[in-house]
Amino acid sequence: MAYTPSTDLDGRQATLGALRLGAVDSAGVAWFLQTLEGWDSPEIRSEFQEREADHGAWASPVYLGSRPITLAGTVEAPDRASLDTALDQLYVAAGLGDTTLTVWESTPKQATVRRSGKLLAQHVTDRTATWSVMVTAADPRRYGTTLQTGTTGLPSTTGGLTFPVTFPVTFSATTVSGQINAVNVGSMDTRPIITITGPVVAPVVSALYPDGSVRQLIYSQDLATGDVLVIDTDAHTVVLNGVVSRRRFMTVSGGWPTIPAGGSLNYQFQSSTYNATTTLTASWRAAWM
Repeated sequence: MAYTPSTDLDGRQATLGALRLGAVDSAGVAWFLQTLEGWDSPEIRSEFQEREADHGAWASPVYLGSRPITLAGTVEAPDRASLDTALDQLYVAAGLGDTTLTVWESTPKQATVRRSGKLLAQHVTDRTATWSVMVTAADPRRYGTTLQTGTTGLPSTTGGLTFPVTFPVTFSATTVSGQINAVNVGSMDTRPIITITGPVVAPVVSALYPDGSVRQLIYSQDLATGDVLVIDTDAHTVVLNGVVSRRRFMTVSGGWPTIPAGGSLNYQFQSSTYNATTTLTASWRAAWM
C-alpha cells in the first residue's frame, strides 16, 4: 500500500529523537506505533514493615521510581532499500545516550530517555517489519513541550522627590519588584533551572509560596561581570561559568524550591548592592505524573 509522505496515521503519535512514530515520513515509510507501555505510570518505591503483635504494617513514604517505556509497532516501506534505511534510523533514534521522547497527546508531553533494552527488528516481508525498543526515563515526570522562562533584575526604585521641592508635592516613586511569577499547570511539582548573571554581591533567591512559606537559596560569594551561576533545583547542583562547582557556597533554607502542581510561586531576587545589569532567569516546564 502506498502512503502519502509527511502525514499522520491513525492511532497514537510519538517522536523518539528525530524519528516520528505513528506517521509517514518524507520517504513514504509508514511507522505504526501499536504499543506504548509504561507511559501511563512510572515504577513505585515503597516499603511496608509488618507490625509486631498487631494488625497491619508500618508504611514508608512512597516515591516514584524510574519510568521504563516500551515502544513497538510495524513499519511499511515502498521497497526493501527504504525499509533497511528506515530501520537504521530507528537504531540511531534509540541510541545509547539521552534522547527526547515526545508523545503527542491533547497536551503534548515529553521525557528524557535512554535505551535500556535490546532493540528488536524482524523482517516480515521485503517491505514490512516489526520493531520494538525499550527506553527508560530516569526522571519519572512527564514534562510539557513548552519551555517557560522569566527574567528579572534586582528590585529598584525610580522617581520620587527631587530637591528643592515646591508644595504641594506628588510622590511618584515606582518600585520594580525583582520577582518572577512561575506557574505550573501540571499534576506534579516541577523543578526549575535558575540562572544568575553578574555582577552581583552575594545574591539571594527567595521562593514565595501562596501559603506564606518561604524557601531561600543564599549564595555567599560575589559574581563578577560576565559570571554566570546556574542552579539546578532538581540535580541540586550549583555551577559557575559552566565548569566549576560552587555548591559549597550555597545555603538552602527551607528546602530546594519547586513549583507546586497546579499552582505557582514568586521567585524574588535580592542583593545588598544594586546593579542595573544583574539578572535572574528561571526556566521550567509544567510537569505531570
